[in-house]
Amino acid sequence: MGDTPGRRDAETLIRALYAEHGRSLLAYATRLTGDRAAAEDVVQETLLRAWKHADDLAAGKGSVRGWLLTVARNLVTDRARARAARPAEVADVVDRPPVEGDHSESVVNTMVVMEALDKVSPEHREVLVQLYYRGRSVAEAAKELGVPPGTVKSRSYYALRALRAVLAEKSEEEVAHE
Repeated sequence: MGDTPGRRDAETLIRALYAEHGRSLLAYATRLTGDRAAAEDVVQETLLRAWKHADDLAAGKGSVRGWLLTVARNLVTDRARARAARPAEVADVVDRPPVEGDHSESVVNTMVVMEALDKVSPEHREVLVQLYYRGRSVAEAAKELGVPPGTVKSRSYYALRALRAVLAEKSEEEVAHE
Protein backbone atom coordinates (compact mmCIF):
# COMPACT_ATOMS: atom_id res chain seq x y z
CA MET A 1 0.00 0.00 0.00
CA GLY A 2 2.05 2.88 -1.26
CA ASP A 3 1.19 6.51 -0.93
CA THR A 4 -1.28 6.66 -3.82
CA PRO A 5 -3.59 9.54 -4.70
CA GLY A 6 -6.64 7.41 -3.72
CA ARG A 7 -5.17 6.68 -0.33
CA ARG A 8 -4.27 10.31 0.30
CA ASP A 9 -7.79 11.33 -0.63
CA ALA A 10 -9.24 8.74 1.78
CA GLU A 11 -7.00 9.97 4.60
CA THR A 12 -7.98 13.56 3.87
CA LEU A 13 -11.65 12.54 3.90
CA ILE A 14 -11.27 10.73 7.25
CA ARG A 15 -9.46 13.72 8.79
CA ALA A 16 -12.28 15.96 7.61
CA LEU A 17 -14.92 13.53 8.95
CA TYR A 18 -13.20 13.40 12.32
CA ALA A 19 -12.87 17.19 12.47
CA GLU A 20 -16.54 17.65 11.61
CA HIS A 21 -18.21 14.66 13.33
CA GLY A 22 -15.64 13.31 15.84
CA ARG A 23 -16.99 15.06 18.94
CA SER A 24 -20.63 14.21 18.31
CA LEU A 25 -19.70 10.63 17.34
CA LEU A 26 -17.73 10.26 20.59
CA ALA A 27 -20.58 11.72 22.65
CA TYR A 28 -23.06 9.36 20.97
CA ALA A 29 -20.82 6.30 21.51
CA THR A 30 -20.23 7.31 25.15
CA ARG A 31 -23.99 7.50 25.76
CA LEU A 32 -24.45 4.07 24.17
CA THR A 33 -21.60 2.33 26.00
CA GLY A 34 -21.47 4.28 29.26
CA ASP A 35 -17.67 3.99 29.07
CA ARG A 36 -15.38 6.63 27.57
CA ALA A 37 -12.59 4.18 26.68
CA ALA A 38 -15.02 1.81 24.94
CA ALA A 39 -16.59 4.78 23.13
CA GLU A 40 -13.16 5.86 21.85
CA ASP A 41 -12.63 2.34 20.50
CA VAL A 42 -16.02 2.51 18.78
CA VAL A 43 -15.16 5.88 17.20
CA GLN A 44 -11.82 4.54 16.01
CA GLU A 45 -13.45 1.46 14.48
CA THR A 46 -16.16 3.63 12.90
CA LEU A 47 -13.55 5.85 11.26
CA LEU A 48 -11.61 2.79 10.11
CA ARG A 49 -14.74 1.50 8.40
CA ALA A 50 -15.31 4.94 6.91
CA TRP A 51 -11.77 4.83 5.53
CA LYS A 52 -12.49 1.42 3.98
CA HIS A 53 -15.67 2.82 2.41
CA ALA A 54 -14.23 6.23 1.50
CA ASP A 55 -15.36 5.92 -2.12
CA ASP A 56 -18.98 5.42 -1.05
CA LEU A 57 -18.85 8.33 1.39
CA ALA A 58 -17.15 10.65 -1.10
CA ALA A 59 -19.83 9.86 -3.71
CA GLY A 60 -22.31 11.70 -1.50
CA LYS A 61 -24.87 8.91 -1.20
CA GLY A 62 -27.02 9.72 1.82
CA SER A 63 -26.08 11.47 5.04
CA VAL A 64 -22.48 10.99 6.14
CA ARG A 65 -23.35 11.73 9.78
CA GLY A 66 -26.23 9.22 9.61
CA TRP A 67 -23.87 6.61 8.17
CA LEU A 68 -21.29 7.21 10.91
CA LEU A 69 -23.87 7.07 13.72
CA THR A 70 -25.41 3.89 12.28
CA VAL A 71 -22.00 2.20 12.07
CA ALA A 72 -21.22 3.27 15.65
CA ARG A 73 -24.57 1.95 16.93
CA ASN A 74 -24.04 -1.36 15.09
CA LEU A 75 -20.55 -1.72 16.59
CA VAL A 76 -21.88 -1.14 20.11
CA THR A 77 -24.68 -3.65 19.49
CA ASP A 78 -22.24 -6.24 18.12
CA ARG A 79 -19.96 -5.82 21.15
CA ALA A 80 -22.88 -6.20 23.55
CA ARG A 81 -24.01 -9.37 21.76
CA ALA A 82 -20.47 -10.76 21.83
CA ARG A 83 -20.22 -10.11 25.59
CA ALA A 84 -23.61 -11.75 26.17
CA ALA A 85 -22.57 -14.82 24.18
CA ARG A 86 -19.43 -15.33 26.29
CA PRO A 87 -19.71 -16.85 29.73
CA ALA A 88 -19.31 -14.33 32.53
CA GLU A 89 -15.83 -13.98 33.92
CA VAL A 90 -15.44 -15.15 37.50
CA ALA A 91 -13.33 -13.12 39.88
CA ASP A 92 -10.81 -14.84 42.12
CA VAL A 93 -12.21 -15.76 45.51
CA VAL A 94 -9.84 -14.35 48.10
CA ASP A 95 -11.29 -15.90 51.25
CA ARG A 96 -10.68 -19.51 50.16
CA PRO A 97 -7.22 -21.02 49.71
CA PRO A 98 -6.38 -22.39 46.27
CA VAL A 99 -7.29 -25.99 45.60
CA GLU A 100 -4.37 -28.30 46.16
CA GLY A 101 -4.20 -30.16 42.89
CA ASP A 102 -1.08 -32.26 43.29
CA HIS A 103 -0.68 -34.17 46.51
CA SER A 104 2.14 -36.40 45.24
CA GLU A 105 4.71 -34.69 47.46
CA SER A 106 2.73 -35.48 50.61
CA VAL A 107 2.34 -39.11 49.46
CA VAL A 108 6.09 -39.41 48.89
CA ASN A 109 6.79 -37.79 52.28
CA THR A 110 4.43 -40.25 53.99
CA MET A 111 6.15 -43.18 52.29
CA VAL A 112 9.59 -41.90 53.33
CA VAL A 113 8.48 -41.44 56.96
CA MET A 114 6.82 -44.88 57.05
CA GLU A 115 10.00 -46.46 55.72
CA ALA A 116 12.05 -44.57 58.31
CA LEU A 117 9.68 -45.67 61.10
CA ASP A 118 10.48 -49.27 60.20
CA LYS A 119 14.14 -48.58 60.98
CA VAL A 120 13.66 -47.30 64.55
CA SER A 121 13.16 -49.55 67.56
CA PRO A 122 9.66 -50.98 68.21
CA GLU A 123 9.33 -48.96 71.45
CA HIS A 124 10.15 -45.71 69.68
CA ARG A 125 7.84 -46.56 66.77
CA GLU A 126 4.92 -47.33 69.14
CA VAL A 127 5.29 -43.97 70.91
CA LEU A 128 5.47 -42.02 67.63
CA VAL A 129 2.44 -43.86 66.21
CA GLN A 130 0.41 -43.15 69.36
CA LEU A 131 1.37 -39.47 69.57
CA TYR A 132 1.56 -38.39 65.93
CA TYR A 133 -0.54 -40.79 63.89
CA ARG A 134 -3.32 -41.48 66.35
CA GLY A 135 -3.21 -37.97 67.83
CA ARG A 136 -3.18 -39.08 71.44
CA SER A 137 -1.94 -36.98 74.32
CA VAL A 138 1.03 -38.10 76.44
CA ALA A 139 -1.35 -39.36 79.15
CA GLU A 140 -3.49 -41.28 76.62
CA ALA A 141 -0.40 -42.80 74.95
CA ALA A 142 0.99 -43.78 78.36
CA LYS A 143 -2.27 -45.51 79.27
CA GLU A 144 -2.42 -47.29 75.88
CA LEU A 145 1.21 -48.44 76.07
CA GLY A 146 1.08 -49.29 79.78
CA VAL A 147 4.03 -47.08 80.70
CA PRO A 148 4.33 -43.89 82.81
CA PRO A 149 3.85 -40.51 81.05
CA GLY A 150 7.50 -39.59 81.71
CA THR A 151 8.58 -42.70 79.79
CA VAL A 152 6.36 -41.66 76.85
CA LYS A 153 7.98 -38.21 76.88
CA SER A 154 11.55 -39.52 76.95
CA ARG A 155 10.81 -42.22 74.35
CA SER A 156 9.23 -39.63 72.05
CA TYR A 157 12.29 -37.40 72.43
CA TYR A 158 14.71 -40.23 71.56
CA ALA A 159 12.36 -41.62 68.92
CA LEU A 160 12.28 -38.28 67.08
CA ARG A 161 16.08 -38.06 67.27
CA ALA A 162 16.39 -41.58 65.87
CA LEU A 163 13.85 -40.81 63.14
CA ARG A 164 15.73 -37.63 62.17
CA ALA A 165 18.97 -39.60 62.00
CA VAL A 166 17.39 -42.22 59.70
CA LEU A 167 15.94 -39.51 57.46
CA ALA A 168 19.26 -37.63 57.35
CA GLU A 169 21.05 -40.85 56.43
CA LYS A 170 18.52 -41.51 53.66
CA SER A 171 18.93 -37.94 52.40
CA GLU A 172 22.72 -38.34 52.31
CA GLU A 173 22.33 -41.59 50.36
CA GLU A 174 20.08 -39.87 47.80
CA VAL A 175 22.58 -37.04 47.35
CA ALA A 176 25.41 -39.59 46.88
CA HIS A 177 23.38 -41.43 44.16
CA GLU A 178 22.73 -38.24 42.17
